[in-house]
Amino acid sequence: MGTIKWLQILDPLRHVFEKLGVDYEVMRKILEIKLLMDGRRAPTINPKANKNADVASQSNQFIKSLVIYVILSIVLVPFVVMKLNYMFQMSLVFGILMFMVTTSLISDFSSVMLDIRDRNILFSRPIHRKTINMAKLLHVIIYLLLLTGALTVIPLVVSLFRQGVLFFLLFLVEIILMDIFIVALTAALYWLVLRFFDGEKLKDIINYVQIALTIAITVGYQFISRLFQLADLDIGFTAKWWQIFIFPTWFASPFEWLMGGSGNTYVVIFSILSFLGPLLALWIYFLLMPSFERNLQKLASHQARGKTGRFRLQDKLAAILCRENTEKLFFRFGWDMMGRERDFKLKVYPQLGFSIIFPFIFMFNMLGSKGGFAEMRTGNGFLFLYFCALMIPTMIMMLKFSGNHKGAWIYQTVPLKDAAPVYKGTLKAMLARLFAPIFVLQSIIFTVIFGVRIIPGLIAILLSVLLYTVLSFMVLEKGLPFSQPFQNTQSGNGFVILGLMLLLGVFAGAHFGFTLLPYGEYLWMLLLLVLNFFGWELAFR
Repeated sequence: MGTIKWLQILDPLRHVFEKLGVDYEVMRKILEIKLLMDGRRAPTINPKANKNADVASQSNQFIKSLVIYVILSIVLVPFVVMKLNYMFQMSLVFGILMFMVTTSLISDFSSVMLDIRDRNILFSRPIHRKTINMAKLLHVIIYLLLLTGALTVIPLVVSLFRQGVLFFLLFLVEIILMDIFIVALTAALYWLVLRFFDGEKLKDIINYVQIALTIAITVGYQFISRLFQLADLDIGFTAKWWQIFIFPTWFASPFEWLMGGSGNTYVVIFSILSFLGPLLALWIYFLLMPSFERNLQKLASHQARGKTGRFRLQDKLAAILCRENTEKLFFRFGWDMMGRERDFKLKVYPQLGFSIIFPFIFMFNMLGSKGGFAEMRTGNGFLFLYFCALMIPTMIMMLKFSGNHKGAWIYQTVPLKDAAPVYKGTLKAMLARLFAPIFVLQSIIFTVIFGVRIIPGLIAILLSVLLYTVLSFMVLEKGLPFSQPFQNTQSGNGFVILGLMLLLGVFAGAHFGFTLLPYGEYLWMLLLLVLNFFGWELAFR
């Protein structure tokens, strides 16, 4: 096993850790082992992992993926360079940073924060809990600092030359405080969930919280640009009390206060909060940590699920949606795996938040630009419902991965003539379990808003999504369901998924075009029925 030499940067802080009651040598060794083990984990943004990677080298795919974050950071440079309105430009910068860091924390590092695999090894040893807790906290913070470092290295260098030393130092400090704030806030949220729920329900609630967090971050990000008034190339900002809940404004306020010369009371309060808020959150984090660790034990319990009656929804749906017995079998198999596979849920369920919120975000934008709810509900705004299928390519791509992939030997032992029923049954299970509840709920809301006149349109959207699903399956790289480890997630699909997302816009545009023709919507439905028939017949051959 190799060593991680750069951990020596922690050595000067040895006395600080020891004063906090931490056994520094043991903590560093635990941290080193955790980082070495992470070499087997693949991040979400660049899930490339070479199947033939040299395991002995213990290379960490996350470190390699930072190159992509560095490229993405170029987006932030124009906001750092401009000198129009510090509140405006830095609110956008911190809004983008908080969005990317928090979504990465939810999808990539929730499993680290909620990791209980080392408890059986470490808790039976004479190691103080403070040492174990500090190792876990540093484990998460190191990754987030690397991630935000990659995201901000170019903007930081540019800001040093363009805005000066004060701006650079302020930017650097605020980035560190932002990371601390995000970790502490997320941990506090998980603590609340762990505190009040038990057993299997707890695991489900964690997934729901991740979806809610994704929605909250996406909606919050939308609010940022609406805080400002743009008129005659001049950007105005009027501080209000409720903006205290828009956290990026906290971290942008010190720039407006110290460099923009603003003496607004709210700007000063937000600036103070940007320093005190993260420190207070960190203090609360340390207070809650013992309780957090105790409650983590609940995740280790394998409480039996309640007795299921004779009625099983998946059986009924399989009988309705599948024709062959093998297809029905793998429908039920896929349904159960998507409901019980914890790693799969941690990776995929947060993505569902985007499918839930995006149609409403687009509709909300249209409401503002058209100038009235009455005018909007008579138009074709319901076509934004197409965007609830935005995550389908990602979900299809993730179907072949599992934390229990070694069970894939079952495919070699069962008498399968071909894999078509396996793929078809699992895809139908995905649509029924993950997509259908979202679509039904959104269809009800859209029908209330736009009226019953859109029901034919909703049927056409559903047919379009079914065709879109099978087209996505044909284009994406294939693999038997739940048969590969997450480390082997393929990266070559990144641009393909982007293209498929654009294809969804093509479907919506075609639908709108047909509505301009007499009985056009029904012609569109007929065409989709025919294409679906041939698509679902030919795609699996």
